[in-house]
Amino acid sequence: MKLETRKDELIKTAAILFKEKGYSAVTMRDIATAMGIKAASLYNHISSKQEILNEIIISLAEEFTKGLELIVNSDKSNLDKLSQIITLHVTITTNNTSGMASLNNDWMHLEDQLEYYLELRNNYEKTFLNIINQGVKSSEIKKVNPEIIMFSMLSTLRSLYLWIPNKEDSSENDIANQLSTILIQGINK
Repeated sequence: MKLETRKDELIKTAAILFKEKGYSAVTMRDIATAMGIKAASLYNHISSKQEILNEIIISLAEEFTKGLELIVNSDKSNLDKLSQIITLHVTITTNNTSGMASLNNDWMHLEDQLEYYLELRNNYEKTFLNIINQGVKSSEIKKVNPEIIMFSMLSTLRSLYLWIPNKEDSSENDIANQLSTILIQGINK
């Protein structure tokens, strides 16, 4: 396991503040105060608030991309792949609810990395939709609008960061299994 650096701590603290207040409302001074250091000290670890946002969002988007690539390249059925995608979302969200808030709410504030982020997001959605389309073709999934299926599933998965922190009584595995049952049962042919 990788030891947490001061920069990692700074990014984690900033993500919590971004979740609580929104990216635009948080200053470098707010981050420094939350860490118990002087604002000038932050610049020893990071160059700007924008760099922090880039680190949060791009690292999560790349984590989703890598996870999805592994799922797509497996020899599982399309329904199993969708179930694995649900597990991927639950796992990443459980491990970083604050970062997921930034991914969902603050991505439009990206400057230099916005185009790259949108490329990752669009490719993710295209791949997700392709799995659904293949499932419809192979008669694993009901013949309903694949985009509506994707929208319904992603809307639920993208909002997990709001819900998961209040579910300490449920394990990550239980949440993933129950979400898979609910989300996939409705499309299972």
